Amino acid sequence: MINMNIKNLRIQHQLTQEQVAERLNVSRQVIVKWEKGESTPDIQYCMELAKLYNVTLDNLVNFNEQGNGLGVPPKGKHFFGIATLGERGQIVIPKKARDLFHLKSGDRLIIVGDEERGIAIVPEQMMSSFFNMVNLNFKQEEDK
Repeated sequence: MINMNIKNLRIQHQLTQEQVAERLNVSRQVIVKWEKGESTPDIQYCMELAKLYNVTLDNLVNFNEQGNGLGVPPKGKHFFGIATLGERGQIVIPKKARDLFHLKSGDRLIIVGDEERGIAIVPEQMMSSFFNMVNLNFKQEEDK
C-alpha cells in the first residue's frame, strides 16, 4: 500500500525520484526501493513524505485507491464513499462522515448548490457560525 501511495503521490506532484531524494536527503535508489516495495521508509521519512505531499500520515501509509479509483486525498479532504439517492430524495450519510462532523439524528443540514460545481451539504450550526462571523466583520467595518 505505502509503496504505491509514495509513487502515485510523487507522480501526481510531478516530481522525479531524484527530486524527492534530494528533498529527503536520501539517494535516488532509496526512493526506487520504497516505490517498488523492496523496503519501507522509517517513521521519520514517512512524516517527511506526508508533509511534502500535504497528506495525513495515516493516508500515506494506509490509503487504498482500488476501491474508489481516487488518489490519496490532501489533508483535511475526505472521500467517504458513494450515497445512492432514494426515491424521495433521501441519502444516507456514511458513518465515518457523521462521526467526523459529529452529526446525529435530528441535526439540520443546509443544502447549497452551484450549477457548475454541484451540491454541498453543510451542518446548520457550521453555517450559522459562518454567517455570524461574516456579520460581525461587516459591523466592525461599519463602525470604522
